[in-house]
Amino acid sequence: MAPKGPYKLVTVNNAPERAQRIVGRVVEVLKDQYTIIYAANAESPEAAKAILEEVVPDIVFTASMWTPEQSSRIMAEAKEVNPKVKTLALPQGLQVQKGPDAVVEYIKEQLPALIES
Repeated sequence: MAPKGPYKLVTVNNAPERAQRIVGRVVEVLKDQYTIIYAANAESPEAAKAILEEVVPDIVFTASMWTPEQSSRIMAEAKEVNPKVKTLALPQGLQVQKGPDAVVEYIKEQLPALIES
């Protein structure tokens, strides 16, 4: 069976290289199930809206450095741009407390249910 997608993904992360590395690992692991295109990264919640409007993503991840309030605002903006967008807020502090492997595991666990919902 062919992978589902393609899905355009935008991340909101103040460390774009790290975001790209983590997303690359997730995309590689899930490539048999989903075609995910890493379209862009916004380096701050304030920068997110313009990028969301430009890319109109199918999926948005907010990084664990943002507060729940910041993530909620980004997700609301994403839904204004694309009402069907799938959003995932990484738990605040996950990267700092447990490292990039924990972030990859978290996304791998959450993403299939998110896409299928």
